[in-house]
Amino acid sequence: MAEPPPEDDDYRYRVFGLRHRYYLGAALAALVGLAVTAAAPIVLRLQDAPDRKPIRVGVLHSLTGTMAVSERTVADATLLAIAEINERGGVAGRRIEPIVVDGKSDWAVFAAEAESLIVEHKVSAVFGCWTSACRKTVKPVFEAHGQVLFYPVQYEGLEQSPNILYTGAAPNQQIIPATKWSLDHLGRRIFLVGSDYIFPRTAHALIRTQVQALGGEIVGEAYAPLGSTDFSAAITAITKAKPDVVFNTINGDSNIAFYRQLRAAGITPDAMPVMSFSVAEAEVQAIGPAVVAGDYAARNYFQSIDTPENRAFVTGFKARFGPDSVTTAPMEAAYFGVHLWAKAVAEAGSPRFRDYQPFLMGQSMTAPSGIIYIDPGTQHTWRTVLIGRARQDGHFDIVWSSGRPIRPVPFPGYLTRTEWLAFLQRMYDQWGGHWALQDDPHG
Repeated sequence: MAEPPPEDDDYRYRVFGLRHRYYLGAALAALVGLAVTAAAPIVLRLQDAPDRKPIRVGVLHSLTGTMAVSERTVADATLLAIAEINERGGVAGRRIEPIVVDGKSDWAVFAAEAESLIVEHKVSAVFGCWTSACRKTVKPVFEAHGQVLFYPVQYEGLEQSPNILYTGAAPNQQIIPATKWSLDHLGRRIFLVGSDYIFPRTAHALIRTQVQALGGEIVGEAYAPLGSTDFSAAITAITKAKPDVVFNTINGDSNIAFYRQLRAAGITPDAMPVMSFSVAEAEVQAIGPAVVAGDYAARNYFQSIDTPENRAFVTGFKARFGPDSVTTAPMEAAYFGVHLWAKAVAEAGSPRFRDYQPFLMGQSMTAPSGIIYIDPGTQHTWRTVLIGRARQDGHFDIVWSSGRPIRPVPFPGYLTRTEWLAFLQRMYDQWGGHWALQDDPHG
C-alpha cells in the first residue's frame, strides 16, 4: 500500500488551527446553546417578525440532458442540507428558500440561469455545476456580479477565483495520488479514455506527465463528445493496445454505454481494470452494479464510510429521497458546502457575499467523509483521498486512503502557473472560444 506524503509544517500549522477552532467552537456552542434556550421566546418572535424574509439561494444543476444522471442527485443533496438547516430554525432566524433551476446540460443555459439567479432573484449564493466546461462558462458571470458559486465536483485544477468556493477535489487530491497508486498496484501501461472537453484533456496531460516521470507508459488515448453512445473505436484501440489499466475520465450518461460496450467486448476487471475519476455510486446504479464490479474509482467520499456523520447523512438522504437512493462524493461536497455557507452567513450576520466571504475562509466541520477545512489561500478544501473498488451491490470497498486531509494545490508543480494558463488558452482557442469540442452540441 502506498504511503501518504509526509506532513509538512504548513499541514501541522493548519491542522493545529483547525483543531483549535473545533474545540473552541464546541465550547462556544455549548454556551450559546444555554443562551438560546433561555432566550427561546425572543428567538421565536424574531422568526415570526414580518421583516425576517427568507434567504434565497440558487441550486443550478442539469436536471435533464446527458449530465442529469450525475447532477440530479447532487441537487437533491443540496436540498437535503437546506431542509436540515431550516428544520433547525434557519440561518439567524431566517429560512433558506432554494430556487432550483435546470441547466439542461447546456453551458449557455447555465450562464443565462446564473445571471437570472443573481440579478432577478437576488440569491445569497449559487450551489451548482458539474463539468469544468460549465464552470468556466459561468465563472465570468459570478466575477462580473461579485457573487459566489459553490462548486462540488472534483476537477482538473489550474483555476482559482475569488468568486468560486471549490468543495470538490483539486488534482493533488484525486488525479495525482490515484495515478501513483495505479502504477504501484495495477500496472504501468495505461490507456486514457475521456469525454472531449477541458477536464479530461487537462487530467490526461497531468497523468501523462506523472506516468512518464515514474517510468510508466501511455499506450493509447481516445476521446468522444459528451453524450456519445458509440465507443467502438475506443474499445478497439484498447483491445489492440492491451494496457494494464484503463483510466476513465468520461462524464455523464456516456459512462453507461462505455462500460456496457467494454464488457460486451470481453474486457473484464480481472484482466484490464478501469480506474474512473467521474464514476461514483449514482453512476454505478445507472450502469448496473454487476457491470462495474471489480473496477476502481478515485474519490474523497464513498457511501461505505462508517462514521456517525456519514450514517446520519445516508439515513437522512434515504428518508427524504427513497430507501434505494445512494450518496456520492459530489453529493457530499454539495451537502457540506451548504452547511459551510450557513455557518459563514450566521457568523457574519449577513447573507451578502461581500459580508460573509471573510467568514468562509478557515471554516471547518466534520463532514460525512471526515474533517474538511476551507483553505484561505485558495478557496479550495482540504480533503482526504480515497480509492475504492466497486462491489456487486454497487458500493465500494475502500482499498487505500491518504489517512488525513490533504492541502489543495490547484496548480501542480509540473509547470509554472503561466505555462498552465497558456496550455488552457491553447485548448480554448482550438475549440473556437469554447471549453469543449465543438462537435458537442453543448459546447
